Amino acid sequence: MKFAILGAGATGGYLGACLAAAGQDVTLIARGRHLEAMREHGVRVLEPDGTELVARPHCTDRLEAAGKADATFVTLKAHGLTAVAPALGASLRPETALVFAQNGIPWWFFLREGRRLESVDPGGVIAASIPARHVIGCVVYPATSLEAPGVIRHVEGNRFSLAELDGARSERVTAIAAALAGTGLRAPVQSRMREEIWLKLIGNATLNPVSALTRSGLGAMVGDAGTRQLLRMLMLEVEACDPERLAAQTPPPPHLGRLDYLLIHQLSGQGPPRTQEDWHGIFRDAECSILEPGTPTGGSLIYVVGL
Repeated sequence: MKFAILGAGATGGYLGACLAAAGQDVTLIARGRHLEAMREHGVRVLEPDGTELVARPHCTDRLEAAGKADATFVTLKAHGLTAVAPALGASLRPETALVFAQNGIPWWFFLREGRRLESVDPGGVIAASIPARHVIGCVVYPATSLEAPGVIRHVEGNRFSLAELDGARSERVTAIAAALAGTGLRAPVQSRMREEIWLKLIGNATLNPVSALTRSGLGAMVGDAGTRQLLRMLMLEVEACDPERLAAQTPPPPHLGRLDYLLIHQLSGQGPPRTQEDWHGIFRDAECSILEPGTPTGGSLIYVVGL
């Protein structure tokens, strides 16, 4: 199977390096100094255990390479997709699968219902450029960062959940999952991808800011009774934003409440969520006065900062 990675930065570069190291035919599409470094020295991945993975996949700045692959992982930032969507769509062969490995609510979320989210697809440019038959959904769990051009730090996580828009276990999605599994990555094929997106979103909206405030990893936050209660309150606030959508989720195991299930689901490692290091400098200067009085967030802020 021929792969391409469009937007091979931290996450895409990590994925591409794993595929290349396992002997898969993969092309990384990038630009600038990062592209130059990967062409000259390969992709270097710094693993959490201190080991390094070095792979030398083919690297290019030509968008056309995305359309020549059997499966292209789109790991661009969501806000950068609109600009490239017309050219990307024009480059596709009929059989090319586009795996959208991006965070947040994706542009294709309501595609099957014929609805469009203006916030993630301004003017409908993406939907008009990329036919639905090419789309495969993906939820990304690895935490990675770009240490230097061509050098990627893998903090934790190795799961890329995959799904067809209709939840079918098609030949193409199972083949992609098998290729990823062959590299040592986890790649479950899901039938209810939108629910997993919501589940991760609740965790992002609650665990990440608390981690940034406390400089604590997931294990420490969930292991502390006070922080665990705070997380419950925050999750209830986020859940209330869309009760009808979340009410349709698959129920958790009978011995667990939904929020307990979410905490366990999110606890994939002991390290910090991705935003702790990125955002701590912003959150450390926050004052209680900016918070709405009477909310669980405001009432618990002093406790959180004291951890």
